[in-house]
Amino acid sequence: MKTRPDSAAAPRRLIILVAGGLVVAGAVIAGVVFGTDLAGGGKAEQESTSAARRGALVISVSEAGTIQARDQVVIKSEVEGQTTVIFLEEEGKMVEAGALLVELDASGLQDKRVDRDIAVQSAEAAFVSARENLAVVKSQAASDVADAELKFRFAKEDLTQYENGEFPRQRKEAESKITLAQEELKNAAETLRWSEKLFQEKYISQTELDRDRLSENRARLDYELAVSALELLDEFTHKRQLDELKSAILQNEMALERTKCKAAADIVEAEAQLRAREAERDRQVDQLRKLDDQIAKARIVAPSAGMVVYATTGRQGWRGDDEPLHEGGTVREREELIHLPTTNSMMAVVKIRETSLDKVRVGQEVNVTVDALPGREFKGRVAKIAPLPDAQSVWMNPDLKVYPTEIHLEGEISEVRTGMNCRAEIFVERLQNVVYVPIQAVVRVGSQPAVFVAGAEGFLQRDVEIGLDNAQMVHVKRGLEAGEVVLLTPPLQAAASRALQPEAAPAVPTGAPGAPLPAQPDAGATRAPEGAEGAPQGTGSETEGRPRTRRRPPGMGEGGGGERSRRERPSSGEKQAPQGER
Repeated sequence: MKTRPDSAAAPRRLIILVAGGLVVAGAVIAGVVFGTDLAGGGKAEQESTSAARRGALVISVSEAGTIQARDQVVIKSEVEGQTTVIFLEEEGKMVEAGALLVELDASGLQDKRVDRDIAVQSAEAAFVSARENLAVVKSQAASDVADAELKFRFAKEDLTQYENGEFPRQRKEAESKITLAQEELKNAAETLRWSEKLFQEKYISQTELDRDRLSENRARLDYELAVSALELLDEFTHKRQLDELKSAILQNEMALERTKCKAAADIVEAEAQLRAREAERDRQVDQLRKLDDQIAKARIVAPSAGMVVYATTGRQGWRGDDEPLHEGGTVREREELIHLPTTNSMMAVVKIRETSLDKVRVGQEVNVTVDALPGREFKGRVAKIAPLPDAQSVWMNPDLKVYPTEIHLEGEISEVRTGMNCRAEIFVERLQNVVYVPIQAVVRVGSQPAVFVAGAEGFLQRDVEIGLDNAQMVHVKRGLEAGEVVLLTPPLQAAASRALQPEAAPAVPTGAPGAPLPAQPDAGATRAPEGAEGAPQGTGSETEGRPRTRRRPPGMGEGGGGERSRRERPSSGEKQAPQGER
């Protein structure tokens, strides 16, 4: 989605950048001037000091943030890809459930639906054709298998018929012919014998004898043919017929198997084709149903009654230039469009720096002030601390780690609106009857926090044990008594020399001969500590002469999580971070 700079946020960021540049430049110039004076041997006429006090000290963390609804319905774009907003309900309007909030351009989806509907009809026709073809293939396969089974059965029956019926009949016929031929030969031979006797006695003629002899020869030949036919039947015809019939059985059995396999293959192919056509039809139907669903989702209605709040309200992009939601704008899938608060319960969302994260706990009391409601203060409690740093801040400045924290405001507040700027003061601890000094009076020498205490011979270094701080005052547990005067601009050379030489010599009064001159605060040392705003609660006014800018001593606070080294300089991202990210 294309973005354009926020016209309201750009001047504010420019002012912050210019002011920060002026402060840094002034600090650098002051450091150069004071450094020159010291190099020339001069000494400040009056040191900045403050007296240690005893009393109540409120330890708190103050951060800026924005107001958001605690219970709200987040409405997102569910149309795939990027779409254009063609209708947008007015922000701040109270709507009822079912009211149209946003309408996205669905003309392209409508065109796709027409094409998809045609594809669905074609896929449905192909599916019906494949289904009928499967029925035909199954019927043909059953017919072919039945015909092959019938031929196979007939082949087996032919063999049985031949062995048990045809062959015995043929052999019996051949044997009967042999028997008849044998009797006829016997009668012809007997007739010839009597004819020869009669011819010798001249009772018959030669012709009659020849006729009887011919009959006898014919009968002998018939007998021999009958015997040969039986031998041919037994030795050749019977065996050949058996082989042919058995071969027919085998061939028909193999044909039956081939027919069954082919029928099964045809059915499987037809079923696969049917499944493919069915899957294609279902896919086209699903695509059509998805398009219908996308078209329906282009009209976004309110799921419940509430006030319309644009998701871009009170939200800064990664570069602080998110384009406000408007008609004609482009939105992406899963992009938040509308926040629909369902109740008047509100919460403040602030970003806690990692240096203060160890002080903040869920359940701590919080006072919240809203910029748009001066003089009003709202009570609340810490409800949730993000386990990971804010990705937006890390992207803008890798050295800056802030953790989004939700603070639930007590009761229902009708006058507070989503997106309002606010400041939350989280109360960490309320100390009673403790000694405290300004935070810039403490410097870390080596690994030991120390202060420079006024004495007869000047300011002497004294090691102290410190506790928590509130970015203005720090709790001194041991090493300092109320009323003692401490130097607000301790010499940085002492800390630097101790860091380079672990076995440093005992502290020397700042006024003694050969002692280093008190260091004037440089641009980095006199910068206001992070999160420092206003006077400390419960401590009264600061000591007269206290400079307006302060340093946070390293190792400050219990647990060591919220302390920085005196020599550590804040990153450029910390100096220029917008108010809403501090």
